[in-house]
Amino acid sequence: MQLVLVRHALPQRSETSADPALAELGVEQSQRVPGAVARFPISRVVSSSQLRAVQTAQPLADRLGLTVEPDDRLTEYDRDFGGYIPIESAKTEFREAFDRIKAGHLPEQVDEHAFRERVLAGVADIVSTSAHTDTVVLFAHGGVVNILLQDILQTPKVLGFPIDYCSVTRVLFSRSGSRSVSSVNETEHVWDLLPRNRQSTETS
Repeated sequence: MQLVLVRHALPQRSETSADPALAELGVEQSQRVPGAVARFPISRVVSSSQLRAVQTAQPLADRLGLTVEPDDRLTEYDRDFGGYIPIESAKTEFREAFDRIKAGHLPEQVDEHAFRERVLAGVADIVSTSAHTDTVVLFAHGGVVNILLQDILQTPKVLGFPIDYCSVTRVLFSRSGSRSVSSVNETEHVWDLLPRNRQSTETS
């Protein structure tokens, strides 16, 4: 089967909740996803239960006439934090934490083992409940995508890959149990809506 992992779109900043809704730009980003995966015969749409992931999944589910299947195990490592600050803001406001994440490490307060175990259990259930010919789209988070990639590729760092908003990463699972990474962080469909590219365009 094919698992298509899509990172959520840009959320709002929140000082009081780790589960904010999408920002206006994020809503626009999410509307690009159906076209990006239109070539695949999608049978299911699964999502982290966090609002930013569910809202990103909804345009695709609506297009296909499917129901979004939420799974708490596929939430991000920050789900119990007291707020949510997009990484673009953290770069200037929380430089030490930003540098740690960019170096490939989870925040110090996160239980890495517990995070890995729940994410991999959630993915395993998707695979075990899907036919070998299925394509399932999973809307999740940068940390979730990285956990799976690290487990397959045995890379040294937990956060080894940059995963952009609404990017597409594809993993193939064979009937024999082998796993292979087909692509990582495809962004062509949303390139002009990524914050870093909008900033460079506005200042050029």
